[in-house]
Amino acid sequence: MNRSTGSKCLFLAALVLALAQATAYAQGRWVKLAPFPEPAEEVLGAAAGGKLYVFAGLAPGWKPKGMVYEYDPATDKWSKKKPMALASHHVAITELGGKIYVFGGFVLPASGPAAWQPIDNAFEYDPAADNWKELAPMPTKRAAAVAAAVGGKLYVIGGATMLPGSKETAIHPARAHRSVGTVEEYDPATNTWRERSMMPTPRNHLAIGAVNNKIYVLGGRSGSAFISGGGNRLDLVEEYDVATDTWNSVRARMPTGRSAVAYGVHGGRVYVVGGEHQEYNLSTAFRAFEGFDATKKEWSVLPPMPLQRHGLAGAVLGNRFHAISGDVQSAGTGLEMHTDSHDAYEFESTAK
Repeated sequence: MNRSTGSKCLFLAALVLALAQATAYAQGRWVKLAPFPEPAEEVLGAAAGGKLYVFAGLAPGWKPKGMVYEYDPATDKWSKKKPMALASHHVAITELGGKIYVFGGFVLPASGPAAWQPIDNAFEYDPAADNWKELAPMPTKRAAAVAAAVGGKLYVIGGATMLPGSKETAIHPARAHRSVGTVEEYDPATNTWRERSMMPTPRNHLAIGAVNNKIYVLGGRSGSAFISGGGNRLDLVEEYDVATDTWNSVRARMPTGRSAVAYGVHGGRVYVVGGEHQEYNLSTAFRAFEGFDATKKEWSVLPPMPLQRHGLAGAVLGNRFHAISGDVQSAGTGLEMHTDSHDAYEFESTAK
């Protein structure tokens, strides 16, 4: 191939890529909505009854805020609700039948230096009544896990906790601990738990989405639960079939491997936005917004979020993916730069 032909090929390849990205970018747009009243990192979102809810939050000194806010899209306004029954952070959260379920998380130790103490508590929040109900505890104490609902049951997957046999009661960046692939199924009808097949790749701070009665787990970090403590970012996608209790690896990896993201499901796709990553010479938060087609097993790259951040809340409400608050930089710098930004991506057509 001569230089002229090679240049033409490179130009055509670049043109095809540009057109593909332009097509993806034409499918929707980001809009600004009412700012979040109490900016924080490590917040989580869920939609129920036509409204959006933001939970948890982490204050300096690793103190859990335990806040609950409701967003009404009809008025574009936030209102504060009853706080969480147990103030905790890095909880797993999901919705089923108009109720929102909160599992596990970290709390401050009752004594001694600040650390992340994993818990097994489980709660049901009724948005209509603004009430909390305690449920049977999880079999395993863990946090930075994720949860999804399929077939009337709830699945709590992954997370971080102490090492087996450890005398420690909490985890810390300077102390050894582990990520887990634990999968536990909760049945709201009987208020009971049972253990299911382990996720192949133990990880924490991951994303999750349920499509066509299967659960997809995406990204996250392995090793440490602390981004500054050696947690490695992952771009892996794994599929869990609840009917057969089996796991499969998906070849299509995330375009941008990261952890501490927000996520949601719309139109048969799992969307992931934001997140963070650190290396010895790099500390960053992401604007990246990407969608995974669960049927085609393909990714699409969408317009990036207006402001980079990690530890943000996400949820899909109607035809909008909401991205709320979070920290505009990666963790562990000694500075908290929380944002009140509330951006929503309006879906206008199906991503390819």
